[in-house]
Amino acid sequence: MFTGIVTDIGEVRAVERNGDLRARIATRYDTGGIDIGASIACSGVCLTVVQLGPDWFEVEISAETLDKTTLGGWAEGTRVNLERALKVGDELGGHIVSGHVDGLARIVDMRPEGDSIRYTFEAPRPLARFIAPKGSVALNGTSLTVNEVEDCRFGVNLIPHTQEVTTWGDAQVGDAVNLEIDTMARYVARLAEMQG
Repeated sequence: MFTGIVTDIGEVRAVERNGDLRARIATRYDTGGIDIGASIACSGVCLTVVQLGPDWFEVEISAETLDKTTLGGWAEGTRVNLERALKVGDELGGHIVSGHVDGLARIVDMRPEGDSIRYTFEAPRPLARFIAPKGSVALNGTSLTVNEVEDCRFGVNLIPHTQEVTTWGDAQVGDAVNLEIDTMARYVARLAEMQG
């Protein structure tokens, strides 16, 4: 489990495709404190560490994950939002995030709003019903609060700090992003279906 609070920006150093994809990611994490088999959220996708070096870790990404996320577009130099898995007693600063991406949203608009940037995203219709004003979403592994929703589009504001400590400073209109809907929203919708 994760919180959607990005704690490092990694960089893809190498990718190798053999049906699945193996990626080496440079990090500022102390890799001496990471175990083989540990989970690290990489742009919102929970991945398993399969090899370690002094300032990098490697992950293997299945064809299914490549098909359902933005990770299929990874290349040398791609910047990646990173978050280590929660430990008992860690502060829960964002919201509960599983690292299981539900689908891709697309940035359809970006505009300054004070010092922040207002992003408008379009979600796939089957997922849009789970997104509510003042609810939470994880986008590229970042826990964000939804400001407004209109049909399949929703807006969020990113403060300057978030833009600086994540890959959001690189975002452009048209970019696809990994979307994980709030687990609570999924259960509420399921309960409503069962009672309806």
